[in-house]
Amino acid sequence: MKELEELKKYWIDLDKTIPRINLAEKNISNLKAILSREKLLELLPKNGIVAEIGVWKGDFSEVIIEKTSPRKLHLIDAWSSNRYNDEIRQSVEIKFKTQIKKGQIEINYGLSIDVVDTFNDNYFDWIYIDTDHSYKTTKIELEKFSKKVKPSGIIAGHDYIIGNWNGMVKYGVIEAVYEFCSKNDWEIIYITMEGKGHHPSFAIRKI
Repeated sequence: MKELEELKKYWIDLDKTIPRINLAEKNISNLKAILSREKLLELLPKNGIVAEIGVWKGDFSEVIIEKTSPRKLHLIDAWSSNRYNDEIRQSVEIKFKTQIKKGQIEINYGLSIDVVDTFNDNYFDWIYIDTDHSYKTTKIELEKFSKKVKPSGIIAGHDYIIGNWNGMVKYGVIEAVYEFCSKNDWEIIYITMEGKGHHPSFAIRKI
């Protein structure tokens, strides 16, 4: 019981640190609900320069290639934890060795908020973020990568939910997206509506 109370207090204290922002009509006037992130990929620009930020085993990377035929796909990940480790990084390199050799895929090793500084401004057609889902990290990612996408570019991302109840982890993606869109005149254009076992994604662009 004590552990449960301590966890509850932790969640309440953490929640107090995350701002709550109300969106304006302009931030959702073109919003469309779609069924899945696979459908989302079908709506994103094809043959572009893109990035997947948070790769893990590269399963969604394969879907990105299949659905969008990117001219250049940057795979950004640190693979620096027990779950996301160097062995998995090596398996990703093997999985995409053909695309890496011909220059379609480039692996950029490191944390998203550090690697972002290695890219030129106005470089990406779109990016897809799937990292630690915290408010702090997502806020920084949105601020930094918004400078790296083209003026018409799209920022998309995963885990547009309040948290992972199985793991008792509070997320901050929704709050970070709301805050960023409100302060910087961006609009939410897509939200996916996955069911059991699949978390929703979002996509935003400059108004």
